[in-house]
Amino acid sequence: MSQLNLISKEPINKGWSCDKKYCVTADDGVKYFLRIAPEEESANRAEMFRMMQQLAALDISMCKPVEFGKCDQGVYIIETFVDGRNAEEVIPNLTNSEKYDFGLEAGRILKVIHSISAPENQSDWETRFNEKMDSKIKMYKDCPIKFDGAEDIIDYIESNRQLLVNKPQTFHHGDFHIGNMMIENNKIVIIDFNRFDFGDPWEEFNRIVWCVQASPIFASGIIDGYFDNEVPMEFWKLLALYICSNILSSILWAISYGGSEVQTMLNQAEDVLNWYDNMRNPIPTWYIKEKI
Repeated sequence: MSQLNLISKEPINKGWSCDKKYCVTADDGVKYFLRIAPEEESANRAEMFRMMQQLAALDISMCKPVEFGKCDQGVYIIETFVDGRNAEEVIPNLTNSEKYDFGLEAGRILKVIHSISAPENQSDWETRFNEKMDSKIKMYKDCPIKFDGAEDIIDYIESNRQLLVNKPQTFHHGDFHIGNMMIENNKIVIIDFNRFDFGDPWEEFNRIVWCVQASPIFASGIIDGYFDNEVPMEFWKLLALYICSNILSSILWAISYGGSEVQTMLNQAEDVLNWYDNMRNPIPTWYIKEKI
């Protein structure tokens, strides 16, 4: 399968994708990360590999692409193996200063990720995201499980659609949050690009809720690092819009994964409404304005 002579393979049972994942070892003792996807994902994974190559050339701290090819099960990607601990486990136990510094580092990496422009044939962002929000509002209305405050979220969406006009589009990691970050040799390393896409770079922050739940100071650092401590008000208003959109569809998504996932999403909806004072204040209460 690979040009590397692989002598061992250990499965990694993490993540939500359909890919099979392994830690593999070559005959020279070097570890790699192996991802195998079904044949129908081959075009997507080939593009993912190309985009990872572009990013790696910018010298950011990430899992580096090594090899792409076909195999009996479909297609495979081999990446450098990040031999560290998940940031989700590490960050909450650090000092406030360390949490903030790691956040700054992650935000600066994200800024570089967004330096890659979207393809010129991308359709207009305003049209695309309005369609997405319409779909998510319908998903919530069709969902058997409701939550208090949903009308405030829908009202915020309806009254802020104009924020989507003339937004630039760039490459997205696609799932940028603390669960897809590792700490290796005291550095943040970004992993798992399999949900990559293109769009308004600020939409990439829609998963920051997971970072906030791990550490508000870390999440604040990400934003300060990205904007070099000059965060525009337009960003806060758009972030609230993107988070609102996600919350509406998350309950229905969680149902197929069982009651505990549904409860997680209901708790997240409650947190969001508290952070934004039922969508009356676009700057969330978790944001630490002072430098740590």
